[in-house]
Amino acid sequence: MGLVKFLDLFDFEKHFEEGYVSPSRETQLGAYAMIMGIVMLMFIGFNRIWHFVYIRLEAMLCGIFSVSKLPAASTYWRYLDSLGINQAQSILRIMSRLREQAWKRCGIKHSRIAIDIDTTVETIYGDQEGGRVGHNPKHRGKKGYRPILCFIEQTREYLYGKLRKGETVSGEEMAKVIRTFKDHLPSCVQKVLLRADAEFMSWNSVEAALDEGYDFIFSNKQCEPLFDAQTWYRPYRREGAEFNSCMYKPFGWKQACRFVVMRIPRKPEDPKSQTQQELFEEDHYSYRIFCTSLSGKAHEVIDTYDKRADAENLIGEAKQEGLDAIPSGKFKNNYAFFQIAMLAYNLWRYFKLLANRCGGKVKMFAGIADTKIRIARLKLLMLGAKVVKSGNRDTVKYSTHDTRTPALLLFYEFLDRLRFEKNQECKA
Repeated sequence: MGLVKFLDLFDFEKHFEEGYVSPSRETQLGAYAMIMGIVMLMFIGFNRIWHFVYIRLEAMLCGIFSVSKLPAASTYWRYLDSLGINQAQSILRIMSRLREQAWKRCGIKHSRIAIDIDTTVETIYGDQEGGRVGHNPKHRGKKGYRPILCFIEQTREYLYGKLRKGETVSGEEMAKVIRTFKDHLPSCVQKVLLRADAEFMSWNSVEAALDEGYDFIFSNKQCEPLFDAQTWYRPYRREGAEFNSCMYKPFGWKQACRFVVMRIPRKPEDPKSQTQQELFEEDHYSYRIFCTSLSGKAHEVIDTYDKRADAENLIGEAKQEGLDAIPSGKFKNNYAFFQIAMLAYNLWRYFKLLANRCGGKVKMFAGIADTKIRIARLKLLMLGAKVVKSGNRDTVKYSTHDTRTPALLLFYEFLDRLRFEKNQECKA
């Protein structure tokens, strides 16, 4: 019920109908009901198409779609089999519209944001198209996909991404991704900081960031810049780490860029366990080198980059919500399913942001924007209730013995008030 109120607040169906590219397959319920059926399946907590067998007769879902029972799981699978890259791109555009509305309703006005770029591995166990043997530390030697995911640090939402074959990202491909960001950013954003690991480090990505006017911090494992031995400094006396920076032009680059470095003393090893003596004195340090456009002190730049570590948590959460599910053997179907899963993930993000706004009056929702989705699901969704039919009205009754019920009803009132204000704005 809360999700339906939320979708009505943002006119989601209107944006969907305007932006979605329907496949050739026609359905009796319509494209919106089919896509939202899969989204709601994931929103509830299931992530496999065949899990529809558990919710086909769920009273509230049947009421939302105005049917006596939901279609069979095979119906949804056949519709998914008709989807492809065109539908995936249209869902990305719909998410961009939803982001603009969500930032407006949630009072988010960030003029400067940080975009964290990373890849992950989705191991596949069948003969799916696009599967390649690549970097897969948990399942070495097995095929997988290697999708790119980009998150906004300030709101922890998914901005852009795509499913890829299980190959390392090339510099040309990364440059195309960077040049695509401007089509998905909210209108209030003026400055963008890109943060990525060494896999994305190349002149193509640096050039794309410079052309688009973005700041960037890329981890480096390819170049070997020369740092002045006299300019090493230690900002914190109690810590052994030292920092430095220089301007350096790697071979093949069109211009010099700034590189910052952090060197950390290695712990001395037991001579008895050491199989070979160190050849150079510099081997007593381990280095972290970054290419950046920022002009601050080296340790401040590296501290800014280290905030990117939260992207790993977001990727792990997205995998739990359905990103790890590989429903088809066709790459185009999996490509579309990837964006549907991330749409459900973003809906949870915005749902929690609205609940967090209501947190001033409801203590149970205070700070809920930073909690994991599985915890928010227990607070905002998984409450015992029953649908009672009386005359021409259907009423949802929640248990008075559940301590979460008063908070949830206040949240519903909050959503209704926002919907009322939106309708007044439209009439004006």
